[in-house]
Amino acid sequence: MSKAHTKSVRSILHSDLNNFYASVELMRHPEWIGRPLVVCGDKEARHGVVLAKNYAAKHLGVKTGDVIWEAEKKCGKNLVAVNADFSEYLRVSKEVRKIYERYTDMVEAFGIDECWLDVTQSGIFGDAEHIAFEIKESIKKEIGITASVGVSWNKIFSKLGSDMKKPDAVTVITPENFRDTVWKLPVEDLLYVGVKTKQKLNLLNVFTIGDLANAPLDMIKGKLHKWGEYLHIFANGLDTTPVAKIGELQNVKSIGNSLTNYKDMTNDDEVKTLIYLLSDSVSARMREGGFSKARTVHLHVRDSNLMGNGFRGKLRYPSRLTKDIADFAFMLFKQNYTWDYPVRGLGVSVLDFVSGDEQLDIFGDYFRYEKNDRLEKTVDKIRRKYGHEIIQLATIKKDEKLSHLDIKGDHTIHPKSFFGN
Repeated sequence: MSKAHTKSVRSILHSDLNNFYASVELMRHPEWIGRPLVVCGDKEARHGVVLAKNYAAKHLGVKTGDVIWEAEKKCGKNLVAVNADFSEYLRVSKEVRKIYERYTDMVEAFGIDECWLDVTQSGIFGDAEHIAFEIKESIKKEIGITASVGVSWNKIFSKLGSDMKKPDAVTVITPENFRDTVWKLPVEDLLYVGVKTKQKLNLLNVFTIGDLANAPLDMIKGKLHKWGEYLHIFANGLDTTPVAKIGELQNVKSIGNSLTNYKDMTNDDEVKTLIYLLSDSVSARMREGGFSKARTVHLHVRDSNLMGNGFRGKLRYPSRLTKDIADFAFMLFKQNYTWDYPVRGLGVSVLDFVSGDEQLDIFGDYFRYEKNDRLEKTVDKIRRKYGHEIIQLATIKKDEKLSHLDIKGDHTIHPKSFFGN
């Protein structure tokens, strides 16, 4: 980046672990290298879905979301199909995170295999491009998988950079070159432009990111409302969303967690399971942080077209209990979501905290609350000693893949500009 920009321009990296699930499996089983490989939800069920594939399978036409029999038809008997091992993927993800933390404490996860890093203050290690190459090589040598890293001055363009060259590459997008590198790309390459949004933009003769950046703002807002303004800002490189600091609690204004599910959710039961998983982590984080109770619950729903909506309401009585938070969040979902599209991800957060104790209106509620709060504190102690999976809610156990996740421990968060927490 030019000297003229060094004082005002941030240095943001986005690291994307290439074909993460499949790469971890090949790292564990080098004898499969060179063969097409897919990671499945359930390889015993031929209708099970492909969650990830390696480059050999991709070259044979396998796509994420294919069912097993389709992958077998494309790859033949040489195909390797393995069940997803989310606990192992999480372990590797945490090992990679340790490499990031050598350079900065400003590391924000965007799913299990992607992270933003703010290295603006990390000049002791060299400039941002040098740090990106060091990180990429360290992941390859120490972990055994590859990463693509985008380098830019904002989160949106750094994410775009990591997508532009794969695998094992570094791409730099600067204030000087983004019009030549970014603006010529299809508009759907921009983060948060899903199929539905692409179709609406195409109707306005907006086909590239440059078309979006140079289109009249009023025209874009007229079609996409407030979200159109955000996308216009992103296309022009004006995103100022900060990279969250490790362990940051957002100034204690709210406590929450969010997760992009391993598959699109298509019914209430699947949504309820994830809401309970997230609420369990929110409740535990409140106790860990010494927060008494919250009055308000916020639910954010992102659909399969990457469009999001937020719903919030006040609890009948302030609480920090998992069941109270989860049941209220699920009620918000049932009252507001119309199922026009499957659900891709959810976020649950609490806010409007009570300072000190608040008297409940009848003794029955008071004693119920105190009994359950003591129970959840005990569960916290047991989990700290024996691990998160030792005690789990029955609702969460319905989904074996989600039951292996420790959302609170992983502290996976998404961009504040998206979930609005």
